[in-house]
Amino acid sequence: MTEEFHRIRRLPPYVFAEVNKAKAAARAAGDDIIDLGMGNPDSAPPAHVVQKLIETVGNPRAHGYSVSRGIPGLRKAMANYYERRFNVSLDPETEVIATLGSKEGLANLAAAITSPGDTILVPNPSYPIHQFGFIIAGASVRSIPATPDEDMLRALERAVRHSVPKPTALIVNFPSNPTAFVANLDFYKELVAFARREEIWILSDLAYAEIYFNENEPPPSLLAVPGAKDVAVEFTSMSKTYSMAGWRMGFAVGNPRLIQALTRIKSYLDYGAFTPIQVASVAALNGPQDYVSEIRAMYKDRRDVLLRGLQSAGWDVPAPAGSMFAWAPIPPAFAEMGSVAFSKLLLKEAGVAVAPGLGFGEYGEGFVRIGLVENTQRLRQATRAIKSFMTRHGAGAGTADLLGAASS
Repeated sequence: MTEEFHRIRRLPPYVFAEVNKAKAAARAAGDDIIDLGMGNPDSAPPAHVVQKLIETVGNPRAHGYSVSRGIPGLRKAMANYYERRFNVSLDPETEVIATLGSKEGLANLAAAITSPGDTILVPNPSYPIHQFGFIIAGASVRSIPATPDEDMLRALERAVRHSVPKPTALIVNFPSNPTAFVANLDFYKELVAFARREEIWILSDLAYAEIYFNENEPPPSLLAVPGAKDVAVEFTSMSKTYSMAGWRMGFAVGNPRLIQALTRIKSYLDYGAFTPIQVASVAALNGPQDYVSEIRAMYKDRRDVLLRGLQSAGWDVPAPAGSMFAWAPIPPAFAEMGSVAFSKLLLKEAGVAVAPGLGFGEYGEGFVRIGLVENTQRLRQATRAIKSFMTRHGAGAGTADLLGAASS
């Protein structure tokens, strides 16, 4: 009775727990902590979406069990979104299902399609559910490079040749959490050709489709590749696009067989999201989209303020092309500490919380993820504190430059 449960044994200690514990202790002591460690949007959803939720909640008939795969109007709204955004046609009846956020959808599809001992290909570093959804389901995970380039494609070819048993599925996530890499359609064409040739499923996580910073190159859908629906499903979410993270509304679209497998699993597990949330999500998808452009511009402003401030502090961080994160190499003076110890030190001495890269896989070590989840004033405050921290340790620029002054 004292032995650890089998599936729990396969889950390592939560890497973020140490930083979260230190963060809670600092706040309990009255410290002002600027929390850039969570991917939790701080903006309110569109006003008309909130109003539709309130209106629907007032209907006494809206409080019963809902539909596990999503009300018809919601599935149609998601199909319409794919048509206008990606020029991808979807059948709302067989190729679209609503999920309780993309995270739940990924985990339940992993359970639906995995046999014990299956090999799954997952980028490293990546969002934890990408690998642990399959690990919980009994699979073995093989890491591949997280960059959408020839390195990943060559690694996939090696994995097919050298994995026993042969891999059955591949996860991709662009724009990526945590690395912020963005893929183009040419890369997806290579990926789909590989999957069709090797008969491997692709699960694409497109949760950050609308947060990108090159207006001329919006992230594509993998399903825009001809033949992709033969081998792939794609997950999207209302969380980041409409700042509806706590509403837990997401979607899986694409291959009918995979959608049917997820539908069958979910029919045993839930009755779908609260109906008023589904109705309000229809209003978000079908209504005016000005909000989406405004949120994108907001994150771009925050990105630029953060990067200017960090550069002034002597911390060079690559500019993310998409997502709501910066993937920052640990400054050289602190590199030997590792990402967890560095994150705790930054929290203790600068009052700034970031996510240690190790939490996203062993190849995330040496990095931290910084969320664009505070307003520009707070980001400037954070970078000033980081600059003082770096200077005290002899690791910063030491003096303010013109770029840094502009961000103060």
